[in-house]
Amino acid sequence: MAVKVLVVDDSGFFRRRVSEILSADPDIQVVGTATNGREAIDQALALKPDVITMDYEMPMMDGITAVRNIMQRCPTPVLMFSSLTHEGARVTLDALDAGAVDYLPKNFEDISRNPDKVKAMLCEKVHTIARSNRRYSTFSPPAPQVAPASSAGLAGRPTTGASPAPSRASAQPAPASQAPAGGGASPKRKAYKLVAIGTSTGGPVALQRVLTQLPAGFPAPIVLVQHMPAAFTKAFADRLDKLCRITVKEAEDGDLLRPGLALLAPGGKQMMVDSRGAVKILPGDERLNYKPCVDITFGSAAKSFNDKVLAVVLTGMGADGREGARLLKQSGSQVWAQDEASCVIYGMPMAIVKANLADAVYGLDEIGRHLTEACL
Repeated sequence: MAVKVLVVDDSGFFRRRVSEILSADPDIQVVGTATNGREAIDQALALKPDVITMDYEMPMMDGITAVRNIMQRCPTPVLMFSSLTHEGARVTLDALDAGAVDYLPKNFEDISRNPDKVKAMLCEKVHTIARSNRRYSTFSPPAPQVAPASSAGLAGRPTTGASPAPSRASAQPAPASQAPAGGGASPKRKAYKLVAIGTSTGGPVALQRVLTQLPAGFPAPIVLVQHMPAAFTKAFADRLDKLCRITVKEAEDGDLLRPGLALLAPGGKQMMVDSRGAVKILPGDERLNYKPCVDITFGSAAKSFNDKVLAVVLTGMGADGREGARLLKQSGSQVWAQDEASCVIYGMPMAIVKANLADAVYGLDEIGRHLTEACL
């Protein structure tokens, strides 16, 4: 059955072009278009599309407000179009918080210059997010919350961070042969030298939910790999830093790992760590699909810290992280995966589980607590 798509954009040219690209795929059907957010809500309710493509800047109602309304009234996977600017990054992150599943750069030049590449990318995104979990339950965005006074000793810094929404799935044990002690209970504490987290589609919100649960006194350094364009990672790191009790920054070459600091791999580049606790930022290798790549960072962590790494693979399409996790397991380190029920896209974690590399499988809203218990 063809994937039904609603195209929303105030630009007639862009609506037509996106509709043409999608309609050329025999497995995609454009069932309607809308020129603003209000029309988008009405069309979503009437047409019940499988996927909605959404612009941000529109008259009458902007895309973020429309996404928020759609998630409340008829949860539907939304693909946002955004500009590759700092402001575009901020808007896109707001849209993901509101419930959008993924995003694509809105670049008219690319559509004219590389039509085949744009077509393949857009159609692949539409097919992927059509299979996402977003449709099957009402989306619960992270809700702003001031840290309670009782946590001041741990928080250390005032915050108006986001508290996670109620979990859609409680923690699950890994397969019996690899379940943590107690069949899903908190794993045994260990003096980890590094926590490494890799993610892709759905990752910005997932990372926010995990990292806002960590106390300022979190004792291990953290490295984060999120598939994201170069223009977005600085804005994303800044956003996380404002929301979290720990410190978060975009990684720079020569940065030193330290407890309570999370370093986000810069978009378009590769991040490695060495045994001295220094970060190396390398140019993105054109032979690699992902820049940054989870496998690269995980592999360097395995080489540098042997069995003292706790790695976590969160929501995302594809299998990036699997081979790096294999190296970590061979070195004696621990690997966790997010469970299927709480993933937006159960691709990367599924690759870990199917390869029998997961020491534990947890629901998204359980991971932060388990990280704290495992490392403190």
